[in-house]
Amino acid sequence: MSQEDEEEMNNEQTPDILPILPLRNTVLFPGVVIPITVGRDKSIKLIKDAYKGNRTIGVVSQKDVGVEDPTFEQLNEVGTVALIIKMLQMPDGSTTVIIQGKQRFRLNEEVQKDPYIKATVNKFEEIRPKTDKQFKAMVGSIKDMAMQIIHLSPNLPSEAGIAIKNIESPSFLINFISSNMNADVAVKQSMLEVANLHERAILVLEQLTIDLQMLELKNQIQSKVRVDLDKQQRDYFLNQQLKTIQEELGGNTPDLELENLRERASKKKWSKEINGYFSKELDKLGRMNPAAADYSVQVNYLELVLDLPWNDFTKDNFDLKRAERILDKDHYGLEKVKRRIIEYLAVLKLKQNMKAPILCLAGPPGVGKTSLGKSIARALGRKYVRIALGGIRDEAEIRGHRKTYIGAMPGRIIQSLKKAGTSNPVFVLDEIDKVANDSHGDPSSALLEVLDPEQNSAFYDHYVELDYDLSNVMFIATANSLSSIQPALLDRMEVIEVNGYTIEEKIEIAKQHLLAKQLEQHGLSKKHLTLKPAVIEKIIEEYTRESGVRGLEKKIGSVVRGIATKIAMEEDYTPAVNKTDVETILGPPIFDKDMYEGNDVAGVVTGLAWTQVGGDILFIEASLSPGKGKMSITGNLGDVMKESATLAMAYLRAHAINFNIDHQLFDLWDVHIHVPAGATPKDGPSAGITMLTALTSAFTQRKVKSDLAMTGEITLRGKVLPVGGIKEKILAAKRANIKQIILSKSNEKDILEIKESYIKDLKFHYVTEMRQVIDLALSDDKVKDPIDLTIKAKETFL
Repeated sequence: MSQEDEEEMNNEQTPDILPILPLRNTVLFPGVVIPITVGRDKSIKLIKDAYKGNRTIGVVSQKDVGVEDPTFEQLNEVGTVALIIKMLQMPDGSTTVIIQGKQRFRLNEEVQKDPYIKATVNKFEEIRPKTDKQFKAMVGSIKDMAMQIIHLSPNLPSEAGIAIKNIESPSFLINFISSNMNADVAVKQSMLEVANLHERAILVLEQLTIDLQMLELKNQIQSKVRVDLDKQQRDYFLNQQLKTIQEELGGNTPDLELENLRERASKKKWSKEINGYFSKELDKLGRMNPAAADYSVQVNYLELVLDLPWNDFTKDNFDLKRAERILDKDHYGLEKVKRRIIEYLAVLKLKQNMKAPILCLAGPPGVGKTSLGKSIARALGRKYVRIALGGIRDEAEIRGHRKTYIGAMPGRIIQSLKKAGTSNPVFVLDEIDKVANDSHGDPSSALLEVLDPEQNSAFYDHYVELDYDLSNVMFIATANSLSSIQPALLDRMEVIEVNGYTIEEKIEIAKQHLLAKQLEQHGLSKKHLTLKPAVIEKIIEEYTRESGVRGLEKKIGSVVRGIATKIAMEEDYTPAVNKTDVETILGPPIFDKDMYEGNDVAGVVTGLAWTQVGGDILFIEASLSPGKGKMSITGNLGDVMKESATLAMAYLRAHAINFNIDHQLFDLWDVHIHVPAGATPKDGPSAGITMLTALTSAFTQRKVKSDLAMTGEITLRGKVLPVGGIKEKILAAKRANIKQIILSKSNEKDILEIKESYIKDLKFHYVTEMRQVIDLALSDDKVKDPIDLTIKAKETFL
């Protein structure tokens, strides 16, 4: 706009009455052309009427932009006369009007409210300064500063700079820049209300200076972080693309993943401390770059914490009669274990809260220790968890790895609890006696915290890094031998011995459980095969030699397969299998029922031994040969067993007169003690009285009574001490058809724990001294063809 055009516009006469158009978000300055969108019904009516008339209206900004239908009092006092240049009807139904400001006016009085506001107005005269050097310099500064702002602002078109350059009128320049500067409506309205052009120029210059300084500061900051921003922007775009791909594939985006974790956490029953820790770790995840390697590690950690059953418990079933029925149905015998479980349930029912006991079921393989854990879980109504500890060498298997390591995982205790989904399962620690240790640590020491009722309420796993309460877990450990368990660990457990089964018990177990299980596994039913007790007894005595029933189950399985083969081949067979059929299917008997040695040879005695697979019998053989009194021991014996032989020999020499033995014989005859089955290592003190009896029998050439076996430790003073594994040894004696057993008097309490019906055919002799053993074991009759030790001794002596 030229200066002449501006003068002409200012000299135009202002109408006395104008229709007033309220504006919300802008201020119209004289000479400036702007488009406005009209949406209010009153405003549309006003525009249409004016457009049909002289197209002149008054434009005034609202005091409060939030008012939908402003009254006359809610309008600013100073406005601008505007000429409607063009009116456009947009496709969306709205009306756009292009208007040009002409001159300022001041509102006087309202003369019309409906359908739109009309008011009387007075011309607002502008005070123009003299065109001096100072004002020219100020106008030049405004123009230069505006050009710099346009140059620094990427959003402003370069055409705006050309337009500013071509403006000649200082007044229009100030109005144009005021209309387009980055300022609020209130600031622009205040500029419109300044009558003095010089003062208005100062206000515009101040606002432009602020805008320019902000732009320069912004560009300075951007230049410092341009490299980082470029990288972040690149990562952002890549992550957005990855997010879009994941959404298309139905996967979780990082934001959705965070929201999902937060929602799951809100449903957990955990303490404030754990909730605070989890929130902290979740915020840490939110600050991570999803493309970083640590992001997935943190997600896995948080998911594990969420998956753990914090304070989630299954409800115990306190029906003790039902629990008894379940235990009796699943396991025949094992009365001591069943009684202990019922006791635990009874106390829990009365108290409603107690620290779970740590039970250790110790016994030979195949007696049902592990499966007993399942029955206990079923009786209690709890979840069942089992960990095989055999061969574990790394402490991290129990306590977990620290999550900073690559491939870190929680320990097997925490993993199993996660799998169980409850904080009070029945937890079976299988083969606890076979835990090893090496350079990676000692797992059995790590178990000390797990299996201590006073400590496991705050079990610390290195991966989880939070204390977890294990006091509600019912731990049941199983072991074949207690000797290899760390003493401190053994002290924390309540040991319950699960001994081997008698023949009567095995028959019942086979009838009630094993046969039905094998029939089901091989696709047969009860009508296809029946086994009478006598047939099962034959399989037990002639094809198995064990304390448990694992081998028995295998043999029954072989019989079932034999019948299944006949059925599949459509051969004739009899469902009621007899003893002859058993030998046809299983072959000749493996073990001889009458296993004890005959008593026609001096120096052979039957002993009782305990092994990891249960009780067994062993034979001690002592033979004499002319020599110089040397003693040799063979049979792969351990140090303790060799010491027992030496001890027996020393006692016999010291008390030879009591047994009518000439003491010179010990110097004229060499003694050889042998224990058959030399390939099997044998050790322990329980063969002490057997060694003494064998030596005494050899030197006296007296018979050992028939159907007799013995076990006991000896001392140099001639005392007989108690030994362990009595029930297993008694069962081994029954399998060998032995009728009489010599035991230490202190072992009598062990016999009282065995059901009387199981030992009714056995006769027990309880002794305290070795003389009693000899009196009970040796008969007064000489063996057939005895060695004349005295004559031989005389001949050698002469």
